[in-house]
Formats: sequence, C-alpha cells, structure tokens
Amino acid sequence: MSLIYIILNTVLIAYEFYYLSLLPIAIFFVLALMYRLNWVYLLVAFVTPLSINLAEFGYEQGLSIPAEPILAVLMVIFLLKIFHEPKLDRALFRHPVSWSLYLYFAWMLVTVIASNDMVVSAKWYLAHLWLIIPTYFFGIIVFKEFSNIYRFVWAYVLGLLLVIFFTLYVHASYHFSDHAAHWAMSPFYNDHTSYGALLAMYIPIILGFGLSPEKYSRNIRIFAIITFFILLIALYFSISRAAWASVVIAIGAFFFIRFRIKLWWVMGAGVGLLVLFMVFQSQIMMKLQKNKQDSSKDFVEHVQSMSNVATDASNLERINRWNSAINLFAARPVFGWGPGNYQFVYASYQNVEDKTVISTNVGNRGTAHSEYLLILSEQGLPGLLSLLTIFVAIVSTAIRIIYRNPFNAATRLTLLLFLGLITYLTHAFFNNFLDTDKAAIPFWGFAAALVAIDLYHLKDNKEALHSNEMSEITEIKEDAETPNLT
Repeated sequence: MSLIYIILNTVLIAYEFYYLSLLPIAIFFVLALMYRLNWVYLLVAFVTPLSINLAEFGYEQGLSIPAEPILAVLMVIFLLKIFHEPKLDRALFRHPVSWSLYLYFAWMLVTVIASNDMVVSAKWYLAHLWLIIPTYFFGIIVFKEFSNIYRFVWAYVLGLLLVIFFTLYVHASYHFSDHAAHWAMSPFYNDHTSYGALLAMYIPIILGFGLSPEKYSRNIRIFAIITFFILLIALYFSISRAAWASVVIAIGAFFFIRFRIKLWWVMGAGVGLLVLFMVFQSQIMMKLQKNKQDSSKDFVEHVQSMSNVATDASNLERINRWNSAINLFAARPVFGWGPGNYQFVYASYQNVEDKTVISTNVGNRGTAHSEYLLILSEQGLPGLLSLLTIFVAIVSTAIRIIYRNPFNAATRLTLLLFLGLITYLTHAFFNNFLDTDKAAIPFWGFAAALVAIDLYHLKDNKEALHSNEMSEITEIKEDAETPNLT
C-alpha cells in the first residue's frame, strides 16, 4: 500500500500536482481526532504562533491558517461530546468563570441582532465561538491531566521561538531599525504590538519554570532560563511600550501577592488614583503636554515617549481612537454598534481636534486600541460589564487558589498563569487582540488551566474527586451483584 502511494504521488508530482503529499498529514490528523484529542489541542497551541492570516495575502476572509480551522473542528467535536457523553463532568460548566462566559455570549448575541451590520457581527460572533469554546471548555478537560498545562505552555512557546528567530533575522537585516521593528514579525503577527503582548504574557511563566525546583530536571530548567532571556531580548526589540509596561505591572502584582496585600486595598488605591486624576486632570494634562519626547532608538527616551501626548503620533492616534469609541458609545450606549463594526463606523465619529498625521477619513486602519473601549462601543455598557465579569471571575479564582491553599506545584503554577494573564489585562487598556487566535488561545487556555486547577488539582478537590470515583465504582459493583428479580 505504501509502495502504491509513493509511486502514485511521484507521478502526480511530475505533473505538478502536489496535494497528495498532504495525505499522510491528513490521515494522522484524523486519527488524532478519533483517539488523541488532547494531542490536537496541544497542536493548536504550537501552530498558533506560526499560523498566517489569509487577509495578509489579500483574501476577504481573515482566517488564520491552520489554527482556526482546527479550532472549528474541535468545537464541533466538543459540542457532540456534550450530548453523547453522559459521564462528562458537569462541574466545568458550573464554575463562576463559565457562568460569566454564558452572560458574555448571551449579550453578544443580542448585540448581533441589533447590529449596525448584522452580517459582519454574525461572522465575528461565530469566530469568537470557535476561539473560546474549544480553547476554554475543552481545555478544562485536557487539563484534568496536570502535566498538560505545562505542555500547553511549552507548545505555544516552542512555536513562538521559531517566530522570534525569524523576526530577529529579518530585523537584523535592516540593522534593527525602528521602522523594521513594526513589521519584521509579519506574516505571523500583525505588528509589533500583538507580538510584544504575547512575549510579555509568557515571560513571567517561563521565568517561573526556570526557577522551579519541583517540576523539571536541571537541564530543562536551564533551557527555560535560556528561553526566558530569548523572550526578553525579543521583547526589547519589539519596541512595544505597552508590552514593557505590562511586564512591570506583572512584577508589581507579584509583590502584592508575595506580601499578601489585600485586594480591596489595591482596588481602593486604584479608585483613589482615579479620583486624584479627575480632580487634577487639567494640571496633569498640562504637565504631559510639556513632554515632547517622540519614539526613539534609545531605550530611556522610548520609555519617556509613553507619556508624550503632545507630539508622538502613535500616542495621539490612540487617544483619537479612544475618543472615537467613547463617541460611538454615547450614540448607542446600550446595544452598541455590533461586534466587529467599530472599524467600519468610527471614521465619522472622530473629533477634528483629535486627528493626527496617521488618521484617515475613511477609518480603515484598525480598531479602538483598547479591549475595554472596543466592547463598550460595539456592545454597549452591558457588553463591557459582561467582559469585566469574566476578568473579575478569572482574577478572583486565581487569588483564591493562591491565598487559600498550601504553596505547592498547583498554586505555584496558578501564580505564574495569573501573572501572564495580568500582562494581557494591562495591555488590553492600550490594544485589543482577543479577536485573534494569537492572543485568544493563550488567554482562554490560561483561564481554562486556572479553572482545571480549581476543580481537580487542589488537595481537597482531588480527595473529593477520588471519593466520587470510588462511590461510582461501588455503585457499579453493587448493580452487578444485585440479582435481576424481574
């Protein structure tokens, strides 16, 4: 059979028909779907950094190949498992994070119906279904095996390392210029901001792996440390100021947790800072407008440019997008303009005084540059509240695990995943990437890992799970031993 395939494929290649060469890959994939779904899930994590969006090549459909088609298949399989496997653990559907997702999708569906362009919103809604459902819900099942959480992290990182080497090679060929830094990672990542966001997300986790004495051998810990420095170098050359800031915030979050600072103290401090900003807003803006430092090759000057709201075109355009989102929200505060519609409607809602040298009158250069303001403009205030409910549920789950359980492998991994998520939650103030597979897979995968740890890998839960399993075995034995009297 193999000989026939080789001969046939050779003949077809001679006639410039190459598709039969993909047959072994297709067979392997089908077998994996039938017998090793966890392998397929981990495969998605590996290929996500390497996936290429068809929109980069002029296609109308912005489909990321091969990650999103695989996710769509996994979603269908998972939905079939719900109806055909009565023993599927229903606890994963009752977790607070899961309930917050139901609310999120329910309101999103309402805004799809009320959308300014229902076709665009329906496509956006479907894409979110196959990004979130298999990654989060099926991920919880995969992560019932604790080691799969580590494998998931490493799978994405290994794929990301290939992208890093490619990016650094391209960037070096242009003498590491600032201009090249914006697109050197193409076609794998849209630009340096999404690339930087994902680098930042994995930096605390890989560092934790390198410093952990429990999980890995000495050689693997050394590899993790080397990987950490590669990620750090890549982050530096990404020139993504938001990504740099998110890592700093994650370091601050680590110390808050390390010293057991109460969450309500942090929230109180945040509210206090917000009040101070509102009271002294004019003075603060006048001070910021005195900063004329634009983006620069110099690291210190580039950091200083983060607060330049006078001349830095990137900062000014971001403010323009934020104000446009707020104007859109003011026009439709409840239902918004519909998922995926911001980029098609924001142009006429730009303030004249906010426009910059990189603004366009047709509004064809991206979205709101904020995960929070984007959903506020597209799905109204209820949409933003539903998103914040998810984030609060995830953060509270992580904090509860860390604070209420002995500091062991499960809680240590929880802390690392939490710090990774914090980098994205911070970055989400400045950019929005959860509608892409690059960010959605790790974000919802980390959320699934936290829920799996909460349900299955803490000491009390493991004992309860073992007790339930033993009771089920006992019931089966009793049923088998009971004579049929009918």
